[in-house]
Amino acid sequence: MKYNYLIVGAGLYGAVFAERAKAAGRTALVVDKRPHIAGNVYTEAVEGINVHKYGAHIFHTNNRKVWDYVNRFAEFNRFTNSPVANYHGELYSLPFNMYTFNKMWGVVTPDEAAAKERPPA
Repeated sequence: MKYNYLIVGAGLYGAVFAERAKAAGRTALVVDKRPHIAGNVYTEAVEGINVHKYGAHIFHTNNRKVWDYVNRFAEFNRFTNSPVANYHGELYSLPFNMYTFNKMWGVVTPDEAAAKERPPA
């Protein structure tokens, strides 16, 4: 059989390209060294729980069209990544911003933060 496209890699990009090609009436052959689709975001069911085989991945977008598209293929959970840093026993939200530096060092401007002496690593 002849194909319009040869796609190497069945990760997110390859899978989306193949799906979009098919929707446009084209054909694609997708090859991957792994025995599954989805690349590094692949999950497998373990005792009824979807487990990330290659480590957790966070997908985020504020584009409604993209969100609706990906939810055609899988149900995504809403998730807010809220990392914190512990600096001398105080907790600070990440990523750092001027509010963080004000709380840590009492500075108000970026120049004051840049001039602040930091302890050696």
